[in-house]
Amino acid sequence: MAHDHSHNHSHSSGKNLKVAFFLNLGFTILEILGGLYVNSVAILSDALHDLGDSLSLGLSWYLNERSKKEANNKFTFGYGRFSLLGALINSVVLIVGSIYIIIAAIERLITPEPADAKGMFIFAIIGIIVNGYAAYKLSGGKTLNERVVSLHLVEDVLGWVAVLIASVVMMFVDAPYLDPALSLAITLYILYNVVKRLKETMMIMLQGTPDDIDPDKIEKEILQVENITSLHHMHIWSLEGEHHVFTVHIKVNGTASFKEVLAVKSNVKAILKNYSFSHYTIEVELGEEVCELESC
Repeated sequence: MAHDHSHNHSHSSGKNLKVAFFLNLGFTILEILGGLYVNSVAILSDALHDLGDSLSLGLSWYLNERSKKEANNKFTFGYGRFSLLGALINSVVLIVGSIYIIIAAIERLITPEPADAKGMFIFAIIGIIVNGYAAYKLSGGKTLNERVVSLHLVEDVLGWVAVLIASVVMMFVDAPYLDPALSLAITLYILYNVVKRLKETMMIMLQGTPDDIDPDKIEKEILQVENITSLHHMHIWSLEGEHHVFTVHIKVNGTASFKEVLAVKSNVKAILKNYSFSHYTIEVELGEEVCELESC
């Protein structure tokens, strides 16, 4: 049986996530108050997105610290999978909030109300600066959390650019429907991405095969190893979307010594090292040995 564990934790990643979290959370609170003050559902819909990003950043920061803990008897694979719980909670919050914003935007389209275009313009400028800086802080991140959150912050910047353009138009044209229409577009876009991310999260939680792994290719490569006659119980799943787990039973013939068995295992390990597995287990079965699990 062979095991391989890899853990990579960076102090700088935790620091960047912490800075981005407090920036985003502070601005989200300001955004909610400002959106109510200037009567803009577009700003409130973006505040919803920022709230989701704040949750992501907070959970990412917390889990980055938790991930420094060693694996123990309670969590033998470590704490990396906690990020899935964070993604699930974040997705549910965003979906519920999106439905609320969509209802509010539709009501505002049916019964238009004037929004403070100058106030929207000011908040858009602040939004571009704050989210742009946070995205810059995480743009060079090495961890999956940093890269994912950085993309979300870039989306925020684009959303604020849209609000900026709309506010400029509303300064010169009486178009009260523009604010709720923009809100609806932003929220539907957010909802599309949230549902997509939720599907990915559920796929990992249900232990589906990672998209970047081809089981048939791995099976063919292993069967080409000398003295391996067959394999079964090959399972591939992911801990949290970045670190994958592999287990397999291989049947060998023509191995007259323990040294030859080790050579077979070594060749299989060499194949697995070409993939992003943080843990793998290889069960070797000799000659006429019958595996009780083979028919399962």
